[in-house]
Amino acid sequence: MPAIVLIGAQWGDEGKGKATDLLGEHVQWVVRYQGGNNAGHTVVLPDGQDFALKLIPSGILTEGVTNVIGNGVVVDPGALLGELAGLEERGVDTSRLLLSADAHLIMPYHVAIDKVTERYLGKAKIGTTGRGIGPCYQDKVARVGVRAQDLLDEKILRQKVEAALDFKNQVLVKVYNRKALSANEVVDTVLAQGSHFAHRIADTRLLLNQALERGETVLLEGSQGTLLDVDHGTYPFVTSSNPTAGGASAGSGIGPTRITTVIGILKAYTTRVGSGPFPTELHDASGEYLRKTGGEIGVNTRRPRRTGWFDAVIARYASRVNGITDYFLTKLDVLSGLEKVPVCVAYDVDGTRVHDMPMTQTDVHHAIPVYEELPGWWEDISQCRSYEELPANARAYVDRLEELSGARISAIGVGPGRDQTIVRHDLTGR
Repeated sequence: MPAIVLIGAQWGDEGKGKATDLLGEHVQWVVRYQGGNNAGHTVVLPDGQDFALKLIPSGILTEGVTNVIGNGVVVDPGALLGELAGLEERGVDTSRLLLSADAHLIMPYHVAIDKVTERYLGKAKIGTTGRGIGPCYQDKVARVGVRAQDLLDEKILRQKVEAALDFKNQVLVKVYNRKALSANEVVDTVLAQGSHFAHRIADTRLLLNQALERGETVLLEGSQGTLLDVDHGTYPFVTSSNPTAGGASAGSGIGPTRITTVIGILKAYTTRVGSGPFPTELHDASGEYLRKTGGEIGVNTRRPRRTGWFDAVIARYASRVNGITDYFLTKLDVLSGLEKVPVCVAYDVDGTRVHDMPMTQTDVHHAIPVYEELPGWWEDISQCRSYEELPANARAYVDRLEELSGARISAIGVGPGRDQTIVRHDLTGR
């Protein structure tokens, strides 16, 4: 059976949690394969309950699904415990959550360095969440990181923390004029936290491949989005990992030939949190309308999202980079009530019209959107459950986005609820 990848096709916040939750009814495993608690997924159940998930895969809300925090994720032990406690207090069964033994842990010194570095950069800041994600990935690449499995061997954990603080305390004290951290306090804190989830640490790479061999379906869930990928995004205003489909194999231990379907999540307009270029960004009443009507506040950061019209240049780019087979278009209902709906079909870069993503950082910053206006619709579409029920202009909008994006739109979100989805094609790859 297939491994399915689900990724954000814009700058994140596209509604991946809703898509994962929908697919969770048809899969046996859901894997989060990269990122940390700097990302958030919101899932709204039929009874109106909404859950903001950060580290834990969205499949945790579907009975019978085994959820995995993969080796490509960086995990803050305190954040993980807090999220588990919040779910359990609301009656969610978390017993089927596993943590890869190879996932790296965000340590207190990662958070401290992240916060002071961002403040030090001033106007040149990247716009990180200050949760230690970047510094943790830096240590991973530098081969001095702490992994979940190190919680099972206090001697190794202590050696790694002491070695790390020999250097990092010098940076904190001498460069940023901050207080040095105690290795003993860091080790004791992390060990105490780890004692509450050590039973979840497993060889998830082996378990996932065994599941596929048994004919079970695995859903690989990315956080953030394509344009935040450290290799393929709007560098340097990106995250520190690979949210793109290629990162799914590296972050889970599932080989690429196992993946049969790549589902991209597209919002019916565009949003972005943090610094960096955003060609279709709106600074007028239309932008505020999208922000207010769409409830565009970061799930995790609570920062207002920047808003703009749909960008087909980005969608085409995401289709190529990820090998997208199907799109899930979310928040189409937000556009109801607009007389005209602009769509960016190309960019003007210093007088030259381009239809594909510019190669250089300079050209991306200089890109001016070229718009095509489509007629809007006034009807409330939140109760539509089939494509034919949508107003003619809404269908025309979807058809045009599909034509421009380079992959079929197989599902459409018409509201935040689990049941507020129109399914046009099977998304499970069967």
